[in-house]
Amino acid sequence: MVPLLQVNNLSKIYSGQTIFSGLSFSVFQKQKIGIIGRNGAGKSTMFRIILGQEEADDGNVIISREARLGYIEQENKFADSEICFEYLMRYSHKEEWQCRKVASRFKFTASQLDAPIGNLSGGWQMRLKLSAMLLLEPNLFLLDEPTNYLDLGTILLLEDFLKSYNGGFLIISHDREFLKNTCLETMEITPHRCLAFPQPLEAYLAFKEQRAASEHKINQKLEREQKHMQDFVDRFRYKSSKAMQAQAFIKKIDKLQIHKISIEHNSSSVRINIPPIEKKKNRVLAIKEMSIGYNHRVVASGFDFDVKSGEKIIVVGDNGQGKSTFLKTLAGELDPIQGKYSWFTGLKISYYAQLSASSLNPNEQLGDYLRRIADSNLKTEKVLQMAGDFLFSGDDLKKPVGVLSGGEKSRLILAGMLLGKPDVLILDEPTNHLDFETVEALGQALSEFNGTIIFTSHDRTFANMVTDNIIEISNGQVRRHYHDYEDYVSKLEKRLVNASLDKVLPEERKNISDYDKNKETKKQIKSLESKLVKLEARREAIHQYFLDHTTNYDISKKDELNVLEKEIKELEEEWLSLNV
Repeated sequence: MVPLLQVNNLSKIYSGQTIFSGLSFSVFQKQKIGIIGRNGAGKSTMFRIILGQEEADDGNVIISREARLGYIEQENKFADSEICFEYLMRYSHKEEWQCRKVASRFKFTASQLDAPIGNLSGGWQMRLKLSAMLLLEPNLFLLDEPTNYLDLGTILLLEDFLKSYNGGFLIISHDREFLKNTCLETMEITPHRCLAFPQPLEAYLAFKEQRAASEHKINQKLEREQKHMQDFVDRFRYKSSKAMQAQAFIKKIDKLQIHKISIEHNSSSVRINIPPIEKKKNRVLAIKEMSIGYNHRVVASGFDFDVKSGEKIIVVGDNGQGKSTFLKTLAGELDPIQGKYSWFTGLKISYYAQLSASSLNPNEQLGDYLRRIADSNLKTEKVLQMAGDFLFSGDDLKKPVGVLSGGEKSRLILAGMLLGKPDVLILDEPTNHLDFETVEALGQALSEFNGTIIFTSHDRTFANMVTDNIIEISNGQVRRHYHDYEDYVSKLEKRLVNASLDKVLPEERKNISDYDKNKETKKQIKSLESKLVKLEARREAIHQYFLDHTTNYDISKKDELNVLEKEIKELEEEWLSLNV
């Protein structure tokens, strides 16, 4: 089978620094691949090279004549005055009914499609661009962080579309839930290689953790052998009767060093430590009959509640409903249209927004910025630790801020905010530009933080880790929810997806007594366990094959893996039924 896309030994260098080298992989029809990797690993650069927007320093990209690549262009290919459906027709050369049909998948109404594009919020314009791309009917499309700046409803709609999409795609994302729900295979980009794994993200992460543990044990064994030989060398190197044996051991020590395995970064080791603050008592914020908006135009009203010290509140709602406006108002950047709010005295409040980077001094070094903005009582060790948590270390700290990318500036501002020991954090989409390992480390740290947090985020894993309760802004009105975030997402999904799908329930299993199992049942259980061990060993071998042969996509092995997965699942269900 000819691949739609083939990447051969791709390398890219910026300013003498190798971003990645030796990347090789192939993509075949209908593969749905999630691409992960640490910030700076070159994922977006790789996409730009594939699309011909940038040149590689080495290697090449082969795109099959059968491939119809699709991607979302960064620049808008429309004017604000252009009518939505007319833009879709012009862009795709499709009939009006086809354009309206695809747009309806993203919940466009007839009145929206008949109106100018300028009437749409940023999130709805992204829905329109997605519709335009999909109308071109690509059989392989590339999405780079598609969930950034999308509201939760749009993300759920995009997920629903991708699940049923008949073509293939490559998706770069730090959104763990999004990758879990859409991608059937995983690819990790590192500076020196590309690891293609024929299973979804969770299976890959579990395999990676197991492999890292195994490699660690191998290295420990080699280190013990080296130590034993080194002890002999140190003791007998200059003793004539043992000198030859000592020299032989020195050579063996060098050989063992070659066999040591270089272990990739382990996600479980990522941890962010936020300096604790003095816990405030009772309330930190009182809001009375407040309305918010711009230029005397009310966007939302009905804000009337208190916020207790230590609460962690997520602000949810579709784009354009007023989430960022509310945060800007609390941060003092906008005045309320009506009503008022008041922070209790003596609070240090820090506000993070995507435009915060514009306030940075481009000539200031990273390390100097962090030391200046950090709380005066924090030791330099804590400042350096926080810098490392956000992927800045060594020579990075001597760089001027002006050379940083947009994502790096966002990380720098977040690190500085946390070092400032604020009582209240107001965060507008803090997870954009962070890889999911750092996202989850930040989520864990904020969940343990003893201050108050009011935030917006499209990242469900992050939101679920942090959230205590919810403020929902919808159709100009505000509601306070005290159920958990996962429950809120579940209810939103039910409003968005086909109701008939929600009614499909798995078959109920019969309850089997947990006692008095006879010998025949025990014999069956033992037989099943033996079969499972063999099947799981074969599955592990195929996983390893794909890791070792990233450029040779063996369809027969992929088919065998699918059969194995099905057999293992059936045997596990049978084992469970016998053990209930």
